[in-house]
Parts: sequence; C-alpha cells; structure tokens
Amino acid sequence: MTRRSRRKPLWEPGLIPVPGGLLDWRDAQHFDRCTDRPCALCGQGTPMRSHYGEPVRKACAESWIAANPTEARLGRFASDVQPKRRRDDDHA
Repeated sequence: MTRRSRRKPLWEPGLIPVPGGLLDWRDAQHFDRCTDRPCALCGQGTPMRSHYGEPVRKACAESWIAANPTEARLGRFASDVQPKRRRDDDHA
C-alpha cells in the first residue's frame, strides 16, 4: 500500500467509476482557485484536486482509472458522494 492511499481524504469520496467511466467532481472543493500545481500524472498545471488534495487533471485521473483498474479499486480517485433524492422533489 502506498503512502498516498493511507492518508485520510479531505472530504468523503463516493464511488470509483468503472474503467472508461467519468468522475463526478461537482463539489467546489476539487477546484483551487488560487493556485495551479503540476498534475501528479502528466505534469501540466491544474487547479483541480482529488479528495486527498493531490493535484490532478480530471481527464488524467479518468485515464489512470482506465489503465489501472485493479489499483483504482483502492480509491486513489473517486467521484463525489451523491446526495440522496428526496421523495417529495418530483417537479413533474
């Protein structure tokens, strides 16, 4: 197990997408509006952060999940927790 995977997430991660799936990073905590840091996977500057605070471009994280499906199950990159739907929010 790597040191990175033992760290506690800054906020609760949700599901890990299937290889080829898309990450749902809607939470504003994924975006650092003050600082671009080099992506941990490709080295290009990015304001995006994983749940562990690791600077990573979303497209790079999705490609990494597709290329490393076994390691991806350890949760390095995950989608955000989705709020549960309320029964009374049907607007139809």
